Amino acid sequence: MQAQQTSQAPVLYEIQGEGSARVGLVTLNRPQALNSFTPEMHRALWAALDALEADESVRATVFTGAGRGFCAGADLAAFDFTPGPDLMKRANPEVTIEQNFNRTARRLVNLRFPTFCAVNGVAAGAGMSFVMLCDMAIAAPGASFIQAFSKIGLIPDTASTWLLPRRVGMARALGLAITGDKLMAADAKAMGLIWDVAEDPLAAALLLATKQANMPTRALVEARKLLLEGEMRSFDAQLDAERDAQAALGYTHDYIEGVQAFLEKRPAVFKGQ
Repeated sequence: MQAQQTSQAPVLYEIQGEGSARVGLVTLNRPQALNSFTPEMHRALWAALDALEADESVRATVFTGAGRGFCAGADLAAFDFTPGPDLMKRANPEVTIEQNFNRTARRLVNLRFPTFCAVNGVAAGAGMSFVMLCDMAIAAPGASFIQAFSKIGLIPDTASTWLLPRRVGMARALGLAITGDKLMAADAKAMGLIWDVAEDPLAAALLLATKQANMPTRALVEARKLLLEGEMRSFDAQLDAERDAQAALGYTHDYIEGVQAFLEKRPAVFKGQ
């Protein structure tokens, strides 16, 4: 599949490393439009994710953008704003949100491996949502984050209204959503929106992903799931969910290997199983 890619494809992917703990690298590849999403780009992303998930050796994936930006959200040029009858119906974002952006959001948070984002430039609108949908993000010092929706008469979507207050708190989430002001990388880190800032965010993200690819993959993904779902449960229900997850993980190779390695004072060799 990888050999069929061309440099003009809206999404590029490759698999790096050797052995059973390799890292996927996905590049949003519409630099002339700041990697803004069209329906075709969503489909290309899903195909890349399908290919990576089908390869059992892939145990982490990094996302980045080509050119000077990470992702400017939806490509508004893909909407039909031609004057004439049914303009509001033709330009309405409902269909593309349901068929494209919501599907992408669900795919990202349900991937079977941990995900990392190397934010090389601006992440605006749904592009900022994309960053938050990944498990960890590292941004370049000049990268910026913008909830651009209010400036075109819309509300944050692609799970931003759910993710943003959980990352930065309600007061800051409201401020970012209402003003649409630019948030620079250092401030994004201070607020808890991203994990870190690095001069070369791709190299830093790949290093982090490579390390995590050698960790117990199922446990990492289960931790993500429990943390995302935790606020929707009561205290007692979350205790039950933790118990059930631990019970399932207790039957995995990586649990037995991790404890044995600890007791034997040697490095663990995890298989993601």
